[in-house]
Amino acid sequence: MNNEQTTTSHRQNRTKEHLKQSLIELIKEKGYHSVTVKDIVDYARYNRSTFYIHYTDKIELAEDILVSMLQGLEASVGKPYVPGQKVYAAKLNAPSLNIVSYIYKNRNFFNLINYDDTLPGLHTRFPQTILKIYKDQFIFETINNIPVNMDYFKRYTAYGFYGLILNWITNGFKESQEEFIHEVIDLTRTHIYSLKYIGK
Repeated sequence: MNNEQTTTSHRQNRTKEHLKQSLIELIKEKGYHSVTVKDIVDYARYNRSTFYIHYTDKIELAEDILVSMLQGLEASVGKPYVPGQKVYAAKLNAPSLNIVSYIYKNRNFFNLINYDDTLPGLHTRFPQTILKIYKDQFIFETINNIPVNMDYFKRYTAYGFYGLILNWITNGFKESQEEFIHEVIDLTRTHIYSLKYIGK
């Protein structure tokens, strides 16, 4: 890719980012269904033709936001781990839960969970993504190697973690990242002996 193509690509990415942020802020102001393409371009200070270079409509923009953020969530999880590495719950620390840092860093987006008229699919696909992470990226070992239905175990653990995340977001991230991670690790140690990261 030459310099001109690189510059064009950066400019297009920046424009798309502005359009995404505009929709996020407008959802908080007036609700997803009330937002129009005109609202988005006015907020972002672009013209309609610029919008239509990147998206066919508001629905496509909303889907791009949701997909990119949830893919980022999936990718964030494995950063502290080496594929095949077994980590004992007793040794978990703050970097082990990089997913929490990702959510906090992107809290402007994840705050959308607090709204009823929000990005379509957010309320279902956010917890489903956490379950997918547990199913696809980790092998768990229970305390004392107690035999359990591992599909049920992963659902129980994933949706429990989602419940804690949801509470943290709903309460306006009142606890610091460090405090929240500490609580999650303490709870993890009550039922997980070890986890092995197997990658995506």
